[in-house]
Amino acid sequence: MKNIRNFCIIAHIDHGKSTLADRLLEFTKTVEGKDLQAQVLDNMDLERERGITIKSHAIQMDYEYQGEKYTFNLIDTPGHVDFSYEVSRSIAACEGALLVVDAAQGIQAQTISNVYMAIEHDLEIIPILNKIDLDSAMPDEVEDQIVQLLGVPRTDIIRASGKTGIGIEEILHAIIERVPAPQGDPDAPLQALIFDSVFNPFRGIIAYYKIVNGSLRKGDMVKFINTGKEYDADEVGILRLNMVAKEEVGCGDVGYIISGIKTSKEVKVGDTITHVKRPSTKAIEGFEEVKPMVFAGVYPIDSEDFENLRSSLEKLQLNDASLTFQPESSVALGFGFRCGFLGLLHMEIVQERLEREFNMDVITTVPNVSYKVYDKKGNMKEVHNPGGLPDVTLIESIEEPFIRASVITNTAYIGPIMTLCLGKRGVLIKQEYVSGDRVEIIYDLPLGEIVIDFYDKLKSISKGYASFDYHLHDYRPSKLVKLDILLNGEQVDALSTLTHFDNAQSFGRRMCEKLKELIPRQQFDIAIQAAIGAKIVARETVKAVRKDVTAKCYGGDISRKRKLLEKQKEGKKRMKQVGNVEVPQKAFLAVLKLD
Repeated sequence: MKNIRNFCIIAHIDHGKSTLADRLLEFTKTVEGKDLQAQVLDNMDLERERGITIKSHAIQMDYEYQGEKYTFNLIDTPGHVDFSYEVSRSIAACEGALLVVDAAQGIQAQTISNVYMAIEHDLEIIPILNKIDLDSAMPDEVEDQIVQLLGVPRTDIIRASGKTGIGIEEILHAIIERVPAPQGDPDAPLQALIFDSVFNPFRGIIAYYKIVNGSLRKGDMVKFINTGKEYDADEVGILRLNMVAKEEVGCGDVGYIISGIKTSKEVKVGDTITHVKRPSTKAIEGFEEVKPMVFAGVYPIDSEDFENLRSSLEKLQLNDASLTFQPESSVALGFGFRCGFLGLLHMEIVQERLEREFNMDVITTVPNVSYKVYDKKGNMKEVHNPGGLPDVTLIESIEEPFIRASVITNTAYIGPIMTLCLGKRGVLIKQEYVSGDRVEIIYDLPLGEIVIDFYDKLKSISKGYASFDYHLHDYRPSKLVKLDILLNGEQVDALSTLTHFDNAQSFGRRMCEKLKELIPRQQFDIAIQAAIGAKIVARETVKAVRKDVTAKCYGGDISRKRKLLEKQKEGKKRMKQVGNVEVPQKAFLAVLKLD
């Protein structure tokens, strides 16, 4: 055990984690020849196309140092704020962390929040200054920032470049010298923490774990403490570029287990595996339940695909523990699921993975957040979608979630960023200088305002320089109203939103204008209305497509023309009574991009 090192790589998005991981794998000769490609560990097509890491990936390396053989378990983590849950799971399975900071960009919001997470878990942090080969690198200034953040001596900071391979050997030596070996008792009853799982159509569910105490052999009878289910360990082994089967996985090591589990509900990330014969009485602590931030309805385009969508979501949930879902139905869209996501990027990725990996065509409704609704008797109910809101006369108050957001930016952009936050009903908490011309602004903002387009706007007004990180802070009472969209007097429940009273009218008007562009013209007039309760706040009309029925009348009395027009008018009226209006898929997406 003294020669095992478990560590993860944490950083802000685009600071070069995956490239650095590539160099480590190449240097330790774990990956060679034809397997060597950029971002080896990003194995989803989506990750390669977008150049971001979505999943944490574990891989084992061997390295010889001063005549001794060492085993490294490396976990590469995502950098985007929406996937911070993946990072928290990786940190729970490690004793050390490589903190990667871009020498050209310096410390960003996500860097700070990941550092705090690592410190809470008592990890040994090795600061690395990456991309020092760039012309725009400012190694001395960024080193000052790291010293200020971590309070470490300058000599502890390693200057490296994932692209050219500078400093890689130094990093490997630092891991051996600074990161502690895993603490555990090989003779104690087995305790293994599950930190990830994947679905394989031939082998069933494969769980990845880190052994904290004891050891696991092939053929052992094991039990999952949380679910209480028992299984046979058909195959155990370690994670190289591919899975490598072993007779035994020892204490402190990271490995996988295949036991022919078919149903996804039986494997929970954060659960503890133990032996049936010599069980451990308690589960491993320090693992938090994920809290979804954003909710949206996901419906199959073809209603017969409902069961396929359910099984696709279950398989996806194995690989992405932060996705939650429950069935719901809508008048406009039929049967579907209410899904909980960590943010908008997460929602987009899930939708794209459903299409690519499971061939599911889905419609996603307008995303919203969860509210606490108090009735006149003082009872509280959590509402995830506007349709679940009780009647206005029964509501005493509604509380909405507020987040504590930290924005790190260049001083040149403070003005526009503050204007943006105030426009989103933000409350300034404090503003402090991180270094030189970089400032951290901390705001309390309603989550509902941020959900749709805040991040995109922040990036565009700061020319890409501002970085953003947030966590749920508390719930506060707010003056919220339900805004309904009516087509010819019929309510479209999938387009209903909960919004703040002050924004409701302008939001309703913009929504009606947008729908007018998108809904195709019919043979009759379509009235598009936005309503708060019984009060109509905005209206647009899609004009009917009309045939010129008076074309055949030339000359003659006006009453002949009038007779034909009256006849047409009657026909249109009859049509309007029986006609129904289909809302195109584009309309649901357009509401997200109203501005």
